[in-house]
Amino acid sequence: MHDETELDRAFAALADPVRRAVVARLSRGPATVNELAEPFTISVQAVSKHIHVLEAAGLVTRTREAQRRPVHLDPEALERLTSWIDGYRLAHEQRFRRLDAVLHNTKEKES
Repeated sequence: MHDETELDRAFAALADPVRRAVVARLSRGPATVNELAEPFTISVQAVSKHIHVLEAAGLVTRTREAQRRPVHLDPEALERLTSWIDGYRLAHEQRFRRLDAVLHNTKEKES
């Protein structure tokens, strides 16, 4: 069972293209806010606010390494999202398999 509030926060956070780009970048490894801000035309402060939203949604975490505060993607949080989506995908696939079986049986009866 998924916490609906957690799902709402995560999907709302991912609704923004900058946040999705940050998640995509973090999938390659941790990065600082300055590193994450490099490809964008928005300010570092704006990127920091986006990261804060991702943190509040539980999708990323920050650690301290000397003077650096790298941002890390939380793979378990993404797994919870894909698990929720997979539940619906699998139900949809099962309906198609049942339809395929009916069509196959109908075709055999006709031939």
